[in-house]
This record gives sequence, structure tokens and C-alpha cells, in this order.
Amino acid sequence: MGTLEGHLMPGMFFLIFSLYYSVLMSLALLRGQRFLKPPLPPREKRGHRSWPSVPVEGVMKAVISVIGIMAQFFYPPGENRLMMVDWEDPQRPFLFKDSWQHATMYGFFLVSGVVDILSQWCWARQNIKLERAAEALAFHVLVLLMASHIENKGTLEIRVHLLLIVPVILLGLVLTIEVWAPDQPPLWVLKAWMGQVLGNWLLQLCVVMYVPPSGQPWKGDNPTDLAFLTIFFCWHLGFGAATVATVYGLCSLWHRAAGREHLGLVSVFVLCPL
Repeated sequence: MGTLEGHLMPGMFFLIFSLYYSVLMSLALLRGQRFLKPPLPPREKRGHRSWPSVPVEGVMKAVISVIGIMAQFFYPPGENRLMMVDWEDPQRPFLFKDSWQHATMYGFFLVSGVVDILSQWCWARQNIKLERAAEALAFHVLVLLMASHIENKGTLEIRVHLLLIVPVILLGLVLTIEVWAPDQPPLWVLKAWMGQVLGNWLLQLCVVMYVPPSGQPWKGDNPTDLAFLTIFFCWHLGFGAATVATVYGLCSLWHRAAGREHLGLVSVFVLCPL
């Protein structure tokens, strides 16, 4: 993950997933739903067609996580960072610390995806609490790994990752609360907002660390560069909120148009009085 591609892939994943979640959140609020996604009925009441109930979110988590794990150990082609200990060295030092940290992160999101699949597709009854708990665990593990990941790093990289920890912590807290209180719309909004911030900041990290637009690298020993990092992060907070509000506005327009179309269809089929 210590490359442009390594940060770009999770950034795009979190960004797309948060946009999808923002749409779900907006429609749930407009429809007055008690839950973000209505719980699935027991398996015996779902009928014989199981394909429509395939958990898309869980499958995407699992697929992206497997790709990420493979990339950590075998990208670029020809690399093999799967060895954890150098047994030929008498000191038996650990190897490829960063790769194992990132693989562990992906591994817990893989577990979250597998739990979603089992709960929604395989088990007789959906276990929403277990789904939220597995997802919350993945974010808490991510916080721990990032805290150790920034040790012995440069000042610039430390500052960028410390700011990245902020939305991760908040997402973990929200998901933990949702284990017991899944019917709280403010939590839905906060989760969509922080998901946007997380995805956008990962993409910003790619720009800062690997492809600065000015062509000049950011300097960790320059207080001005570090100050602007925090300024840009605050802008991302505002941009994330504006994105969620925009998605809600677009969904509101669609919801009203769909409602008018439904009323029009109903009026067409009203029987004329005799």
C-alpha cells in the first residue's frame, strides 16, 4: 500500500461505497424508514429465488479485500513478500512490516464481507448486529494498525495519516453504536459524511505523497506545508458534507418525481363511477 496504486484502490473503494451509502441513507430518510435497509425476512419466506438476495456490499468487500491482500504480497508481478521471518538470518528478523500491516487491514474487511454474505444469504435469519460488529471491528483494527504504521515515518507522512485516523475513529464509533441502535438517522448521516471524508482524503494523500500538482514534493520540515495539510483536511470535511447534501437533494428530486408518476398511474386506473 506504500505506493500510488496502493492508496488509490482503497480510496476509490471507500469513495464509491460512501456514495452508494449516501443514496441509501437519503432514500431511507425520504421514505421515513425505521432502518436504513429493511431486515430480510426469514429464509423460508424468501421464496426459491436466492440470487436477488445476494449481499452486494458483502461480496464487494470480500473481492476488494482479496485483491488488496494479493497486491500487498505479489505486486508488482514477480515480487513475493509473503515471508514473515528471515530464517537464514541468525537474528530471525521480521520482514515486510508494511505489507503485513496492510494485509491484516484487508483481512478484517474480508471477514466483515464474509459475515455479511453468511448473514444475508446462508443463515436462516439475518444477524444485523453481527454484521455491524464485524464492520466496526475492521475499523477499530484499522485505527490500531495506522497508529503503529506511522512509527519511524517522516513528519509529512505522520501528519497525513494522523488526519486520516480522524474519520476512521468516528466510523468505528458509529458502527459500534449501531450494533445496539441501528435505527438512528443521525448516525446514518454521520457515517455517510465520514465515509466521504475518508475516501476523499485517501485520494488527497495520493496527490500529496506521490503526484503533487506543482511538480515539487511536499516538505515535512516546512511548517507552511504542514499547516496547509490541516487546512485541506478541513476543506474535505466541508466538501464531504456538501456531497452528502447534494446526494440527498438529488434523491429528493427523484423521490418527488417518482411519487408524482405513481399518483398519475393510480389516477389512470381509477374506475369511473357508474
